[in-house]
Amino acid sequence: MGGRPSTENQAGEGYRPESAAGDTTGFTRETLALLTENYSVVRAADSSVCGRRARVVEARRADGTPAGRFWIDAETGLMLHRELIDARGHAVVATGFSEISFTEPPPAPVVVDGPRRGLARFPDTGGSASGGRGAAAKWGDELDGAELEELRERGWPVPEDLPGRLTLHDARRENGAGPVHLSYSDGLAAVSVFVQPGVLDEDALGGWQKVVKDDRTVFRRESLRHWAVSAGDGYVVTVLTDAPQSTAEAVAARLQGSAAEPFWPRLWRGARRLASAVDPFD
Repeated sequence: MGGRPSTENQAGEGYRPESAAGDTTGFTRETLALLTENYSVVRAADSSVCGRRARVVEARRADGTPAGRFWIDAETGLMLHRELIDARGHAVVATGFSEISFTEPPPAPVVVDGPRRGLARFPDTGGSASGGRGAAAKWGDELDGAELEELRERGWPVPEDLPGRLTLHDARRENGAGPVHLSYSDGLAAVSVFVQPGVLDEDALGGWQKVVKDDRTVFRRESLRHWAVSAGDGYVVTVLTDAPQSTAEAVAARLQGSAAEPFWPRLWRGARRLASAVDPFD
């Protein structure tokens, strides 16, 4: 498969259709479940993209307004175009192909490298148009519920949910060490969060913009995707999303200082409360 992808207002940059990650449609079983849980999914009138017939699907809010719209190739099931729509009906994210042809197999996914200087490193997404779950989601071993709970007890900021109905649906770590990759989605937007112990090296953030979000310092950068970085309580959080920049900043601010209290202090406080309940004179 060959093609020349495009992103609105980002001429010359490539698009990797891993918004909600998955097969050619761009969805996994988990993100499709989140989509149908958070939105009403309906079929709209067929259209065309790049001269190919496309089935159009809308995700609608409770008030009936569209929150997202997808153009899916009728023959192959490939996601040809996708829009995220705000409450005023404006497309705030629009990604898809400007040209497409099917001449050869899609390229293999790129593997993500490890962390560097307090920032997680990611592959260049320019010019790639492969399907699949996406490079980031393939990185590392999947963490189960018990492993995530252990990280929380040790103080890692790995919440189950984030503002905006974003739900954790995939968590990975390379060989049980290094950064943790958390994938959140509401079925429409996808947010990747990389968490690693350490102190943020602000000198390495040349070209990033320093902003204050919810009384917390966040570093932001806009390119093909939106980036935000924050640090607190001994952890550096790197957020990468194709949702609006405000989402990246809100997530980074929310995770800054949101680490769970370590296990032993919580256990000690719980024991004290239990003793107080037994001894009314305490």
